[in-house]
Amino acid sequence: MKKTAVIASAAALTGVFASTAVANADTVTVKSGDTVSKLARDYNTTVDAIVNTNKLSNANLIFVGQKLEIGEATQADNNQQAAQDQQSQQAAQDQQSQQVAPAASSQQATTNYNTTSNYTSNVFGNEQAAKEWIAARESGGNYGARNGQYIGRYQLSASYLGGDYSPANQERVADQYVASRYGSWSAAQSHWLSNGWY
Repeated sequence: MKKTAVIASAAALTGVFASTAVANADTVTVKSGDTVSKLARDYNTTVDAIVNTNKLSNANLIFVGQKLEIGEATQADNNQQAAQDQQSQQAAQDQQSQQVAPAASSQQATTNYNTTSNYTSNVFGNEQAAKEWIAARESGGNYGARNGQYIGRYQLSASYLGGDYSPANQERVADQYVASRYGSWSAAQSHWLSNGWY
C-alpha cells in the first residue's frame, strides 16, 4: 500500500512540474524567414531548448505555419548553448587560420548596409525550408558572417552583392543566384548535399 501511495504522489508531482513548464511556454507560429536560432534569440532561449521542447529531429528544418512551444531556457540549456557557441567560434577561427585570405578591399573591410533597399522573397514551403537549410550550413543564418571574399547569410562573393551587404540585398541576390544557377532552392540543396557547397 505504501509503495502505491509513493508512486501516486510522484506521478502527481511530475504532473505539476510538467504543467508549470507548459504554462511558461509560448506557442509561436513559424513565419517566412524564421529559423530556430532567430526564434531562440527573439524569445531569449536556446536552440537546444526549442529542439528538446518540440522534439525536433533537425534544428535546421522548420516550416512556415508550424507551431512551436518556446519557453525560457534553463540554466543547463544556457550552459550547453554557451559551450556550443564557444566550440563554433573556435572551429571558425581554426578554419580561417588555415586559409590564406586574399588582400582585403575597402568594400570588404566594412559592412555596408543600404537601409533604403527593400526586398521580399517569394520563396515558400519546401523551397523556403531548403533556403533556410543552406543558410544554416553556410553561415548559421548570420547576415554578418564573413569568410574571405564570401559574405553574409548565404556566403555570396562580394562581387555578387555589389557592395550592398544589407539583409534585403543578400536575400534578393541569393534568390537570383539560385534561380539562375539551379532553378530552385531544392536543387541547390541537392547540389550542396553532393558537393558540400552550392
